Amino acid sequence: MAVGTESQRHSSRPTALGVRFLLLCGLSLTLLIIDQRENHLDTARRALSATVYPLRVIVDAPIAFWRWIDETTTERKELLKESSRLKTERLLTDARLQRYAALEAENARLRAMLDATTRVRDQIRVAEILSVSPNPFRHSIIIDKGTRHDVYDGQTIVDANGVVGQIIQTGLMSSQALLISDPDHALPVEVNRTGLRTIAMGTGEFDRLDLPFLANNADIREGDLLVTSGLGGAFPAGYPVAVVDKVTFIPEESFAQVSARPAAALNQIREIMLVWSTRANTESEIVDE
Repeated sequence: MAVGTESQRHSSRPTALGVRFLLLCGLSLTLLIIDQRENHLDTARRALSATVYPLRVIVDAPIAFWRWIDETTTERKELLKESSRLKTERLLTDARLQRYAALEAENARLRAMLDATTRVRDQIRVAEILSVSPNPFRHSIIIDKGTRHDVYDGQTIVDANGVVGQIIQTGLMSSQALLISDPDHALPVEVNRTGLRTIAMGTGEFDRLDLPFLANNADIREGDLLVTSGLGGAFPAGYPVAVVDKVTFIPEESFAQVSARPAAALNQIREIMLVWSTRANTESEIVDE
């Protein structure tokens, strides 16, 4: 008797499940038809969507955060790379353009200069300053280029505004340079306006050079641009050195008191440019031959 009752229960379960399935299908179809015709379920959908939205945000937060970090890091790397490239290009361009003023004045004085184009085609390479001498009486720096990069003793270094100094000691991967403001440094210059040649001496001050060998009747005035004269072969001609800021003529003395402000900000530079003069290269090739 118990066995018959148990079998009846098992046989009635599939029938009940089938009925429920049919009822659910019918209810679903009814709801779909009603919603399609009259949109009664829009409010329920909006409420359900608003309820589920915070869960979606929480689930998507780690992925969105990781994507944001990746994009930010990539953009920063690209910006730093582009900034470095543009900075190098600007320095190289400024180094070439700074000689045009000197060439224009020289062309006006000589009326014709057939080799003016070749004189501005110096080879230039950017270098970074590794350290500055802590000695207040010695204005020298260490740069990150050496003989491995074809740097040589006596080589000219400039920045975007003018002459900085010259190499005095080379190593394999670094070199020491003496600034034009050092008390032991002397630089042959000429007045860009008149072509008057003289010597600019370092004073131990970053913002002042002295011109001690100008006579009282010399044609020089405040605001005159001093450029490298090229005499002596150490510095290529035509690079800006300083601007005259003080001229005092003393009748009782043989020489005037003249000082100038360096064109380069010697105590602020972080990067410099090494100059390989095409004229110097040509002369060395002739000597080798």
